[in-house]
Formats: sequence, structure tokens, C-alpha cells
Amino acid sequence: MAYLLSKLVVLGGFAGLAASQASVTVDIGTKYQQIDGFGFSQAFGRAKEFQNAPASTRQKALDYLFNITTGAGFSIIRNRVGSGGRGDSILPNSPGSPSGKPSYIWDGDDSGQFWFTKQAASYGVKTIIADAWSAPGFMKTSGSDATPGFLCGTTGHSCSSGDWRQAYADFLVQYVKYYNEAGFKITHLGFLNEPDYTPGYSQMQISSNAQEAISFIPTLYKTAQAAGVDVSLICCDAMGWQMQSTYTTALANAGSTQYLGVITSHSYTADARSPLGQTDLPTWNTEAGPGSGSGNTFVSTWYSRGANEEGFTWANKLAVAMVQANLSAYLFWEGFEIRQTQSGSHLVDATDGTEPKPSGIYWAFAMWSRHIRRGRAAGAQSVKTSFGGGVSVGDSAQAWLTNQGNTFASTEAKTDGAAVTVSVPGRSVVTLKVAGGSGGKS
Repeated sequence: MAYLLSKLVVLGGFAGLAASQASVTVDIGTKYQQIDGFGFSQAFGRAKEFQNAPASTRQKALDYLFNITTGAGFSIIRNRVGSGGRGDSILPNSPGSPSGKPSYIWDGDDSGQFWFTKQAASYGVKTIIADAWSAPGFMKTSGSDATPGFLCGTTGHSCSSGDWRQAYADFLVQYVKYYNEAGFKITHLGFLNEPDYTPGYSQMQISSNAQEAISFIPTLYKTAQAAGVDVSLICCDAMGWQMQSTYTTALANAGSTQYLGVITSHSYTADARSPLGQTDLPTWNTEAGPGSGSGNTFVSTWYSRGANEEGFTWANKLAVAMVQANLSAYLFWEGFEIRQTQSGSHLVDATDGTEPKPSGIYWAFAMWSRHIRRGRAAGAQSVKTSFGGGVSVGDSAQAWLTNQGNTFASTEAKTDGAAVTVSVPGRSVVTLKVAGGSGGKS
């Protein structure tokens, strides 16, 4: 397993710092949170767009995203469980009542996500999230998957059609079973997406006290158990860290966290800057992006003015999230698109229609995801890094530099048997990989 071994494992260089040498000591005897990985989604038809791209374009983009030697080596994907508004649901028609027999339909395509999952798995990806933005509309108080509403039967929300909690749980578990039966194990299952937001697409809300989630989670857990589906439940993908903290407290107070495997949040309205209280569960940021408005375009810039879409901005976000918020996983919104440079919410774009190019943000993620793979941890003016516990660093080390002029470029790492010294230029990130000497540590 990969753990964060030191709260100062990765350091960014800032302009204005004195040129004197900084020292970092990594105590391998102290382990912080487990690092589960890094990833992205291809929801809302982006997986199909990916699948339909020219073969050479498709292969280059896949390598950029998943190759652990030449690419970012992402290890988590997040698929969307369709809810019907886009003709993408495995239950397109209501069975008439919660007790009616559902007529599930599996097309083996899932809006291109089945193909995408197969490709990711071929690179060794084993962590697959299935996340529902909403229940099918006929299960909600609003009657529509794209209109604000609550799951019928949850606390405070009775419907004339009845209590749909069990039917929704059955629906979600069936989706997981389709993938599992095809040989692709869904490892994590979510039933909400941004429940504190009301967009014009598939959505489902919960109250600030999370009463709806609290009344549904046990049903989903027991349904998965009864079906023999080994999946870890997640909640609640709030718009930002502050709202998710409120939800988490409510879930913990109600005893609902006993049914969950991971607490999940997004970081649009508030970044992950501190741990989520009242839970010992791993916490993941399952969606992030530059947001809307100015500073949200697809660019390859590492640093120019500190804008939202620049790589160094996200290098800092990632470092703060992993070190200060104790995150175990961090996912960007989407991976690959074609000619969508007006948005910076994806990592690779074939800007000319054929040749994929990575954004500056891509490299900020690659500094972590390529080498921190549930088995290795990477290290950080001049920085000297040594290891406690009587472990030497041997006579070899590797380091990579990312800044405005370099993208994952090999840089010098000097070893003296006891420590490794690297130079970190201003507004840069350096990743350090050390193969241990005595004791065989790495």
C-alpha cells in the first residue's frame, strides 16, 4: 500500500524564497493516510466521443491518461449511472409501482462507458466508481430526473406512488452486477451527485441534515449484501468541502457511516484544506475543475499569472489537499475531449481534432499519479531529503521537474548514501523517487 510518509513529501518552489538550502527528513516509521489513487470521469457522452475518435488519436489519449511510464498513470475512473433523461438508464420505464417488476435493459455500451472501462482495465486500473447523479424520475418527488426533487420514501418525502427506496437500491445494484458479470468489478458505488446544487440535468437533492441519505443508506447496503455484491458505498459528493463536512457530521451522528467505505466530496465551492470531521473513513475528492467564467479554458500553461486553469495552481491545490486535508484520492472532472478548448475542465484535448495535447493541470496530477500507485510514495531553492529509522538511500535516485518550461523532465538528484539533494526552481514541482539501500526500502 502507498501511504503519505511525511507531511512534507512534495514541496513546490515559490518565487521570492531565499536561495538557502531547505532540509526535509522523512520518517518512514510514521504513516499518515493511505493513498488510494488519482483519476477522472468520461461521463455525459465523453466516453462515446473518446471511443469514436480516430484510432491513433484514441490510443495516444489513452496512453497520456493511463500509461504509467509515459503518461499520468491514472488509477481510478468514475462512471455515471444513467437515470433516464438522456435515454441512458437500465430502467427506462417505470414498473408502475415500487413493488412492480422492473424491466431492466443492458445494451452493453452504457454511453461508451463500458468501452472506456475496458480500456482503463487493460492498463491495470482496478478502482472503478459507479456514481448516480439521480434516481430515475419516476422515483422522485419531482417526477423528473432533471428537476430538483427527493427520493420518494426518504424521511420527510412521501409520494402518492409509494416508497421507492428499495426499488432504487435494486436499480443501483443491478447496474453494478452488469459490469461485474462482464468481468469488470465495480469497487465503489454512489447514489448522489452534488445534492446541494440544482442544475438543469440529472440531479437529486438531500437536506443539510442529510436525513434522506440517512434513511436510504442502510437499504442500499443490505441490498448489496443480499445480492452478494462486494462494493464499497460512498457519500455524498457535495459541491464543496464545507457542505460535505456538514453532511459527514450528520451521517456520523446517525450511525450511517458504519455502512460506508469512503466519504466523498467535490471542490467547486470550497477546496479540500482540512480534514472532514467526525469520521475515520478515507476521504476522496471525486470531482474538481477550474469552475466557470474567466480562467476556465484549456491551456498547456504551467505558470503565467496564477490563473485557475494553470498547472502550478493545481499543483498547490493537490499538495494542500493531500497534506492538510488528509485526502486518499483526488479526481479531476474529465480526462479527454476533442476541440473543447473553451473549457479547462478536462486534462487532454485533441485541439486540432487528431493530436491529443495535455493541459498544464494534467502535469500537476501526473507528478502524483504516475508514481504514487498504492505502493510507492514520492518526495520533494535546494532540498535535502533523508530518511529516519537507520535507512540509507543507496547510491541512486531519480527526480522529475515540471514548470513552465518543463513537463516531467528528468532533473539531477544527488545522493551521499544518507540523503538526496534536489534543486526546486521557483514555481515548480519536483517529484523524487528513491530506491532504498539498507533495508530495501523505497
